[in-house]
Amino acid sequence: MTDRLRIALAQINPHEGALDANADRIRRARADAAAAGADLLVTPEFSIAGYPPEDLVLKPAFIAACMQRIEALAAETADGGPGLVVGGPWLDGDRLHNALYVLEGGRILARRAKHELPNYGVFDDKRVFIAGPAPGPVAFRGVRLGLMICEDWWFPSVSETLLESGAEMLISINGSPFEAAKQDTRVQLAVARVVETGLPFVFLNQICGQDELVFDGASFVLNADRSLALQMPMFEEQVAITDWSRGPAGWACAPSPVPPEPPALEQIYRAMMLGLRDYVDKNRFPGVVLGLSGGIDSALSAAVAADALGPDRVRAVMMPSPYTSRDSLDDAESCARLLGIRYETIAIGPAMDAMAGMLAPAFGNRPPDTTEENLQSRLRGVTLMALSNKFGDMLLTTGNKSEMSTGYATLYGDMCGGYSVLKDVWKMTVFALSRWRNENLPKGALGPAGLVMPDRVITKPPSAELKPDQTDQDTLPPYEVLDAILEGLVERELDVDTLVAAGHDRATVLRIWRMLDRAEYKRRQAPPGVKITPRAFGRDRRYPLTNGFSGLVT
Repeated sequence: MTDRLRIALAQINPHEGALDANADRIRRARADAAAAGADLLVTPEFSIAGYPPEDLVLKPAFIAACMQRIEALAAETADGGPGLVVGGPWLDGDRLHNALYVLEGGRILARRAKHELPNYGVFDDKRVFIAGPAPGPVAFRGVRLGLMICEDWWFPSVSETLLESGAEMLISINGSPFEAAKQDTRVQLAVARVVETGLPFVFLNQICGQDELVFDGASFVLNADRSLALQMPMFEEQVAITDWSRGPAGWACAPSPVPPEPPALEQIYRAMMLGLRDYVDKNRFPGVVLGLSGGIDSALSAAVAADALGPDRVRAVMMPSPYTSRDSLDDAESCARLLGIRYETIAIGPAMDAMAGMLAPAFGNRPPDTTEENLQSRLRGVTLMALSNKFGDMLLTTGNKSEMSTGYATLYGDMCGGYSVLKDVWKMTVFALSRWRNENLPKGALGPAGLVMPDRVITKPPSAELKPDQTDQDTLPPYEVLDAILEGLVERELDVDTLVAAGHDRATVLRIWRMLDRAEYKRRQAPPGVKITPRAFGRDRRYPLTNGFSGLVT
């Protein structure tokens, strides 16, 4: 039995499926832990492969390759250095588990399978994994560790089982995605587990962007008295060393200074930066290209791209039509100059004339309508895709969640692209983020300090500028009204009557409901984008394209 234990917590950024790179990340973290005299290094959920692995785990070759790397890491612990907790798959006969491995003394000391498998929102664990039995503690260098995996600690049963079977501390390895204000929920749940068991609790999370998901880290340690002994940073890799001692009341972690939690807008902005950076870098794009219209959505998207990738990897293109205002031309150029990104102008007027001439025999005497407006958007999409194809830069889409909800976006036009940082950001939040970025330089940003867009970009009425004197409010209600209705429909699944009872105009709610419903086919074809809210389009929200439900309470 020992009365001292030094545990290193590795909040690392895995690359999904890049097994050798992930194993090397773990090795580097273990070397840091060894240099600090740690007894144990703990890594996040499925750290050998990255979480969530989705259908990769259905490939026998993938499972075998994961096991080869885990066994190699186990062999390396024969050097007498720190033991390891590594996450990965466990094929037990024909039962595939999401598991953790304790590696010590040159071998696999223990395995534990995830007991609670999430099957909601973005999670599909039950689709590919089998739940393991409620785990018992692992004896490691004289300490009984209560090890569990992510969802296991969101419910009391696993923690209680570990307590009853002799665990002396609770350690959870996680792949917990970012959502705005989620950290408060995590801490409160951890407090509940501590109160129920009387044991200290460790929450260790990965940080990375994985397609539409961002994992924010924010790992922490709570002592049995519910005090916060350690708070690791959000959106940053770090190996933290924790010192534990056994006293009359059990094990306790020596406290360290707790940094302040970043404000909500900073968290959202940095989540967008991390999501974009990892998507571009891990998919080996040299940079991004985007349309810079002089509007707020493209200006904010360009700022996030410059901050995430560096201004030299961002190419902005203004594509004016005869309806583009002088203000928009000036504002787009000012945004590019403030950010220091590459900027060019490619007018679409000649292409509009060519399309009008080509289609005139088919259109006959029909008057212009939204068809001609959509053609402008699609000509811009074709132009940007041509640049993307020719130079290899990924096309960054600039639409926000309010537009995606209502279908106020053109399929194969402004929806063209490989990724979107604003896909899960309401328009009112776009305004708030733009003001915030003009006043703040986010931690880790590669872009410039100071203004990144003229104030007029934020204050002028939003417009697609597809016809004379057009504004968004010609088609949509004011954004503060629209977003409140959409938040109720999308994130809380409220019906029309409930929203009307809350004070919204019935005709407006019904119109927005219909727009939301009709646009589902567009969203199915939209690029992935960073998940910010509790209910993002895509994996979080899956509605039938053919749907006759009216939304009314009958």
